[in-house]
Order: sequence, then C-alpha cells, then structure tokens
Amino acid sequence: MIGFIVAGLIIGLLARLILPGKQRIGLLWTLALGVAGSVIGGSVANLIGSGDIMELNVIGFVVAVVAAVGLLSVAESSGRIGGGDRGRLGR
Repeated sequence: MIGFIVAGLIIGLLARLILPGKQRIGLLWTLALGVAGSVIGGSVANLIGSGDIMELNVIGFVVAVVAAVGLLSVAESSGRIGGGDRGRLGR
C-alpha cells in the first residue's frame, strides 16, 4: 500500500512537470492525481495483458503518467483545481 502511494506521488509529480505552466495545487491533489493515473495505467496494462493492476511495469507506468497529465489538464481547464482568481475580470 505504501508503494502504491509513493508510485502515485511520483506519477503525479511527473505529470505536473510534463504539463506546461504552473499548477497551483498542493501535495494531496498531486497524490490524488497520481493515484488516479496509476489506477488507469494499471487497468490498461492489465487489459492488454502486460501485467497485473498492482504490479509496476513500464507500459502501465507510461500510461499512468499520460493519464495523469490528461486528468490534470482536464481539471485545470474546468476550473476544478488550481486557481480561485481565474474567473475574475480586471485582474
């Protein structure tokens, strides 16, 4: 379980590094983003027969980072995370 959390944090940090611009999210959002990405990556790896969902492999890791980048960009564009002042005019 601790390995899953550490892998999720690493995946979340990589997603924040890959996505251009500054993301104003905290460590818990980064962790949640990475864990969600790792679940998606593990599920895809399991579907294609590369490994188990709880097993760390290259294909699952790459898909997890790509999924986390996608989740972060969708969350930012929808305004769910990252900025309370984005909707104000005149700033």
